[in-house]
Amino acid sequence: MSYSVGQVSGFAGITVRTLHHYDKTGLLCPSDRSPAGYRQYSDADLARLQQILFYRQLGFPLEEIAAILADPQANALDHLRARHRLLNEQIGKLRRLVEVAERAMEVQQTGVELTPQQRFEVFGEVAFDLTYATQAHLKWQHSEGHQRSMARAAAHSKDDWATLMAEAADWRRRLLAAFDAEEPADGERAMDLAEEQRQHISRWFTPCPTDMHGRIADDFAADPRAFALIVPPTEQRPGLAPYLRTAVHANAVRHPDGDGA
Repeated sequence: MSYSVGQVSGFAGITVRTLHHYDKTGLLCPSDRSPAGYRQYSDADLARLQQILFYRQLGFPLEEIAAILADPQANALDHLRARHRLLNEQIGKLRRLVEVAERAMEVQQTGVELTPQQRFEVFGEVAFDLTYATQAHLKWQHSEGHQRSMARAAAHSKDDWATLMAEAADWRRRLLAAFDAEEPADGERAMDLAEEQRQHISRWFTPCPTDMHGRIADDFAADPRAFALIVPPTEQRPGLAPYLRTAVHANAVRHPDGDGA
């Protein structure tokens, strides 16, 4: 059975121009022609085209494909191994580019306009997860509180960030000490720490009423990416996020009229 250029183009998902080029270079010459002189491809031609497209998808240049197909004794496995190494190198480069792009996007999403070196100096192990930052921004972008928080974050200087992160680190140290000492989550010490965090949010970002603080704490317990914003993974303990959530909600009962002041 024979097929026209148009039919093969449709089968293979490539252009007629590409088939003409393959014919011109000798990579894929149709086995026959119609009485009117039109190219006619056989089943064997289609099988060869399938091989060509396979190698093209892996990024082989046409000259190398021609060499592989021209020599029945050619070791295609050696060619594939070489291509595999090259593709892995390209994947590594692309991953590094993705990391650079993500860091640039991260700065825009969080509103923290510091250089990478400044961000490392200020934040250390505390990192903003891009996917979480993006989802949170999309979820709360129309919230007045979120807009105010992002605006204030963007306005902070490096010294501001250093100060607030030092406050946060000191608070985190005392939270871990209370947790390790098995202080009750609804006890005075844990509730005081919860209240201190609420005041910290109000002071540096946006007024944080107790009901809003409760929602934030729920998010900390439900999403590790959110909790990593205040406790780096290397410092976390199993059960620490639920512990903080309990303390926050207990503090809300203790201060039912907390308005973020």
